[in-house]
Amino acid sequence: MPCALCGDIIPSEVARCPACGAWARRRDFRAVGVAVFMLLGFDAFVSLGSGISLLRMSRPLHDATHDTYDASATGKALAPYGDVFLIGAIMAGVTGLLYLAWLWRAYGQSPGPHRHHRAWVLLGWFCPVVNLWLPPRMVYEVWVNSGRYRTAERQAAGLVVAGWWGCALLGLLFARMFGHGSVDTLADARFDVHVGVAASAFQALAAALCMATVFQITRLQIVRD
Repeated sequence: MPCALCGDIIPSEVARCPACGAWARRRDFRAVGVAVFMLLGFDAFVSLGSGISLLRMSRPLHDATHDTYDASATGKALAPYGDVFLIGAIMAGVTGLLYLAWLWRAYGQSPGPHRHHRAWVLLGWFCPVVNLWLPPRMVYEVWVNSGRYRTAERQAAGLVVAGWWGCALLGLLFARMFGHGSVDTLADARFDVHVGVAASAFQALAAALCMATVFQITRLQIVRD
């Protein structure tokens, strides 16, 4: 493959250009893919940890009665989890920026055919309404165009992408519900904890499924190059 810096041919068995010493493009793309994969894994770990911690809080609430329930103490106990979801959102934003850089590169390297212009790799995430359905479709197209897939394999890839996107949207929805929840009554507190557990579970699952898409697309494009 040609060197991106000097244009000399880089043999497939080496990682640096023999003429100028620049890293091969496949090495650079793999590094970005590994970075995105690791950040997603960290996001999944944090979400899973917060969900397990919230589950532990559900036990004392389950044993409580209307006479023994303390709304003030429960509110103070649940308040840090709102901060955890906020920090998780910030982490997801940082991961998302690197993910977009990786997806932009992966889209350009996939042979096609593509139904949408490359600019929609970025615009599709920020345009209202469009961002509800276009991003997963772009990821799916990059995935199936990066390798040779049978119909059943394409359907399996579509299920993984759909599962990732559905879990991501549900995780975002439940996290917002948790942030606006009430602990005025015992029933409200129990419901809010369950919503928080669901938000954490969906976010962790979304990160795990996204890791699968990043791994497969990166692997296919490195092998193809």
